[in-house]
Amino acid sequence: MSFVLRPEHITPPMAPERARDIAAQFDLRALTPDFLANPYPVYAALREHEPVRRMPDGSVFLTRCADLMAVYRDAQAFSSDKQVEFAPKYGKGSALFEHHTTSLVFNDPPLHTRVRRLIMGALTRRAIADMEPGLIALVDSLLDDLAERGGGDLIEDFASAIPVEIIGNLLDVPHTDRSPLRDWSLAILGALEPTITPAQQALGNQAVTDMLAYLRTLVVQRRQRPGDPERDVLTRLIQGEAGGEKLSEVELLQNCIFLLNAGHETTTNLIGNGLIALQEHPQARHFLHTALKQTERDAAAQEAMLTCAVDEFLRFESSNQLGNRRAVKDTQVGGVDLPAGTLVTLCIGAANRDPAQFPDPEVLNLARENNKHLAFGFGIHQCAGLSLARLEGRIAIGRFLQRFPDFRLTEAPVRGGRARFRGFLRAPFSVS
Repeated sequence: MSFVLRPEHITPPMAPERARDIAAQFDLRALTPDFLANPYPVYAALREHEPVRRMPDGSVFLTRCADLMAVYRDAQAFSSDKQVEFAPKYGKGSALFEHHTTSLVFNDPPLHTRVRRLIMGALTRRAIADMEPGLIALVDSLLDDLAERGGGDLIEDFASAIPVEIIGNLLDVPHTDRSPLRDWSLAILGALEPTITPAQQALGNQAVTDMLAYLRTLVVQRRQRPGDPERDVLTRLIQGEAGGEKLSEVELLQNCIFLLNAGHETTTNLIGNGLIALQEHPQARHFLHTALKQTERDAAAQEAMLTCAVDEFLRFESSNQLGNRRAVKDTQVGGVDLPAGTLVTLCIGAANRDPAQFPDPEVLNLARENNKHLAFGFGIHQCAGLSLARLEGRIAIGRFLQRFPDFRLTEAPVRGGRARFRGFLRAPFSVS
């Protein structure tokens, strides 16, 4: 008897009573399996009844889009520096603490400004456009392999294989050295979950240690034989700005880890979430396939249509669901007073389904206009690689659907089981 996939095998429904019950007791440190499978009804209940939720540990949890925007805009009142938060979690001096408190995303200016400027200098519009032919060749080679096998796994054999190659190319990591990158990334980013086990913490610390050891060797080689700083991000980070301040060795190494991880995990989730959403939402799948056929002779129209679709996938199933800030002075959010020192969790997944910002937010509308989602954040910490992520998403999802319009999942996909990074670990499929 063949497996028949139903929508509840992907995102199981949650009764309103259950969502309200979880919301009433909501605690990021005690999340239930049904919440992790489908958090959105709980987010909706929090947004309606307690949009600035005071958590048992004294932190607050924000679910309204307007409140997240207010925090993102006010970098003077809300710090991204995580030393206060991560010291008790990881232990000062641990590998995880040193990494996460030195990386771009968890820092304020001036370090954040220096590192971001260097990275953006290698991610210009021209540089990203130059990546497109190689990206298309990579995607097509993966699709050829899947076609020959009659299917495979959407995550392992496709979604995760793309960004690890793209980021590996940006840092010019030799192909023979790339196999450990995904496991390192999963271990390090997995340690950012609200609660982690001693085993997860040990795995994360070891991953940082192993990654640093590898990168030290790579940096020595690149210092001896520099690449093109307009294309090679590692060379650009090593050389710094002409006549300007250079990164310390610690800053350099830790931000290379950040680049490898950030560019890998979130884009894997974007591609995997998008393709699985098409399986779960047949009308959206029909719309996108029809639009691809109608624009196949108009490259500009197809690019615009796919970019619109990618942004909707990002809104509907945000790859990164949670962000964090710390109030550095007495302030207010959503009419609620926050004393200095308050830790703030920004629920991107909830904000991206806020009906005050998005009409019919629970509908996957691949033609949605004025889609000001927060999947890439906002303000000074907006994702530096957003243009590259959009490029990877539209090439991967568009060419996959054109090649395999009748693809189907052959088993219920397995989610990652994480609150911060929402994606799948496995999703077996057939091409017909």
